[in-house]
Amino acid sequence: MHKSLQLSARAWNMVEVDMENVVGIREGAKEAFREREGFGLTYMPFLSRAVCAALLEFPPVNAELRGEELVLHKYANLGIAVSYDEGLIVPVVKDADAMSFVELARSINDLATRARGKQLKPDEVHGGTFTITNPGPFGSEMSVPIINQPETAILAFDAVVKRPVVVGNAVEARHTVYLSLSWDHRVIDGAMASQFLSKIKEHLERWDFAEDLGL
Repeated sequence: MHKSLQLSARAWNMVEVDMENVVGIREGAKEAFREREGFGLTYMPFLSRAVCAALLEFPPVNAELRGEELVLHKYANLGIAVSYDEGLIVPVVKDADAMSFVELARSINDLATRARGKQLKPDEVHGGTFTITNPGPFGSEMSVPIINQPETAILAFDAVVKRPVVVGNAVEARHTVYLSLSWDHRVIDGAMASQFLSKIKEHLERWDFAEDLGL
């Protein structure tokens, strides 16, 4: 992590996402989902699906910097940080962009479960093109993560909480979350970082995930 700070020209920005769409779909589907799949429906598959779509639209955010060479990937291998008794480990969901919502949920749950049980294979913690860290379950509301080298950006997904939101001319209590992006200014500029975050925000607020859930 210290080396990453020395190597990258790290910059940071954040958007607030209205999560009422996701919260509503998740609440309505979680019991049937658990009964069918055998594990709980978290927010991570919703986020991962939205992130994959945005990554393919903004290739430099999904790139790898090898010295002076920029390698642009046409696929998304999502590293998802998992907390376990020895600290943090980042298993990688390979070809996450080609997965359905349910396939993503299964893969994320499988890797996280085996990570906590120290059962990951060596190649399951390598080859990521973009990383998501998830401090929200521990109460964090805003984070500034360090880039996982040689990737060019990392996204923090913090706590989903109720906040006052202006809707029209009224103020409502709605579920929101802060999405924080740390990015390497050698590759990405502020305009692209903001557009990338805005695209994830748009997906989470507007997509009909109910069809993706197959319920």
